[in-house]
Amino acid sequence: MGDDSEGVRAVRSRWRTAEAGTRALVTSVALAVLAVAEVLVRSTDLAGGFAALLLLALASTLPLAFVLGTGHLARSCAALALSLACVLSLVPFGGLTVGGVVAQLACVYVLGRAGATRLGGLLVLPYVVIALGSHEELTRIVAVLVATLASAAAATGIAHHVRSTAKAHSATEQAFADTLLEHAARGERARIARELHDVVAHHISMIAVQAETARLTTPGLPTEGATRLLAIGDTARTALTEMRRLLGVLREDADTGVQRRPQPGLAQLMDLVDESRDAAGSRTRLIVSGPITPLDPGIEVTAYRIVQEALTNARRHAPGAAVDVELRYGDEDLAVRVRDNGPGPTVDLSGHGLLGMRERAATVGGTLRTGPAPGGGFVVEARLPVKSEEKATALP
Repeated sequence: MGDDSEGVRAVRSRWRTAEAGTRALVTSVALAVLAVAEVLVRSTDLAGGFAALLLLALASTLPLAFVLGTGHLARSCAALALSLACVLSLVPFGGLTVGGVVAQLACVYVLGRAGATRLGGLLVLPYVVIALGSHEELTRIVAVLVATLASAAAATGIAHHVRSTAKAHSATEQAFADTLLEHAARGERARIARELHDVVAHHISMIAVQAETARLTTPGLPTEGATRLLAIGDTARTALTEMRRLLGVLREDADTGVQRRPQPGLAQLMDLVDESRDAAGSRTRLIVSGPITPLDPGIEVTAYRIVQEALTNARRHAPGAAVDVELRYGDEDLAVRVRDNGPGPTVDLSGHGLLGMRERAATVGGTLRTGPAPGGGFVVEARLPVKSEEKATALP
């Protein structure tokens, strides 16, 4: 369909060009016929050679076809030739025709409309000189009339050119604004998708894990209570499935977005680890090494979200496995490592979770690696380039 539309537009463009060329040729020929007829009628009153007047009548009208329907160089040459013929018809022979005057006015109008204002002004200048320096009263009157009308025609063409240029600029600005709006909308959809997955999905996953843990570990639980806990877990898992479908819709054409509100940082990481330990009922440790320094908020929220998603994946795919969360503060980067001692990647983990972690790491210029851990289990490793707030403040 796109190729067909482009072909139709190309045919229409060629048709419009051919139609404009035909109109220009018909107009110039009609003016030439009018000029020749005027020379024939006024042949007894005109001074000079009759043959020369006929040639000047043709030369002052026929080039208009090239002025109206060709490119910049041909238009300029034709305009100069036409104006020269009009000036020669007026000064030596005193036989400037009405057809020649109309062609001259159309010529300067087209030049002004095309933006060739200097050339249009140059073509009007000879008539001003003739009006000031000619000793023939009739020639002076004709020169003043042509100079006035040509100036008005040029001004009209220039005004049309200014309006067209302003309209084109306005259309360009509107298209740019629409592009920015679309980009902002895509970024917002990506942000919503990440927050849904990182926050809402995290808590729904915890509901499923806690319901399952309570059903299996509560001594003397009545059958009806176990059935209801099982239903709660099934409902939570169904909600996660529906949320993944929604995330797929949101991520279809969304770009990475920008955080617009305060987010948790590394100071809240211990609470996250405790929450995960209580929900899963397994051993979860937080190991921190290196000199702890306040980091850029964007780096901290990125590290927090990566750990949060990695813990969610560990509970989902390796329930009951021990998990180690490691943070290593370095001079150039912050290393984040989350490892479980479960069975490893026995299922496809190439879903929205890993995609969101990679997007977050890439947003701050970091890298992310996931895969089987040496000796068994699964590991998520991220390296995030950092600049402490103290160092950032000390920079000029």
